Amino acid sequence: MALDTQEHPVYGGPLRDNLLLARTEAPDADLWAALAPDLDQKSATISRAFGPASKLLAVIIDKLSEAVYNATRAKGERRRTGGHRTLTHTWIWAVLVGAGFSFAAVTWGRWAVLATLFVHVVLAVEGLLWRMARVSSDILVWLLGATSAWTLVGVLNEPGNGSDWLFDGRPYLWLGLPIVLGSVVHTLGDALTVSGCPMLWPLPIAGKRWYPLGTPAFMRFRAGAWVENKVLMPAFVVIGAASGVGAVVLTA
Repeated sequence: MALDTQEHPVYGGPLRDNLLLARTEAPDADLWAALAPDLDQKSATISRAFGPASKLLAVIIDKLSEAVYNATRAKGERRRTGGHRTLTHTWIWAVLVGAGFSFAAVTWGRWAVLATLFVHVVLAVEGLLWRMARVSSDILVWLLGATSAWTLVGVLNEPGNGSDWLFDGRPYLWLGLPIVLGSVVHTLGDALTVSGCPMLWPLPIAGKRWYPLGTPAFMRFRAGAWVENKVLMPAFVVIGAASGVGAVVLTA
């Protein structure tokens, strides 16, 4: 299985992350979740965002992904070293991670939500303002994340501002939903590349447990190719801007 490890020049991350970042109405959880599946790759934006802690977590996730792949692969699938684009790029993983964040928010309340939003904001800054983030101190980015998270929770906790969105009387139970959405968007973006994405693991497809689903071969491209930079990115930026304006108009 070929590995697509190239990164997009917009902020140092792959296309599928930029597709969601281009959505101006996307909540912070969506932004973070679009980066989250690449936690199995030490060079990814999310793996670098929190210094040694996120790098260590990336190593652990990589080893876990490798172990799960080798333990569940079909007979026709080769054993592999390294877990990039395996476990964390499946919809099962997306649902489990989203459920975990919702459980934490409901169980531990404000502090769990603060921690979650802190991570989200830091990664949003790393993604959207990557040039400034890379030349500034990590501590400054973390302080921005902490301040923004505190402010967001204060706003959301006001009556009618969204803390119990979708689930009356269960504040922040919804928190896992945008995380699931962001991860799913990431896998769909990966499916556009030549490597495809095993998003439907462990369903057997064509005799494989880790079948790399994707668009027809003639529609796929390599990360960083001209079609990504010259066609898709401008198109998604325009769509994202239009979506943001539409959301503002509809809620006005």
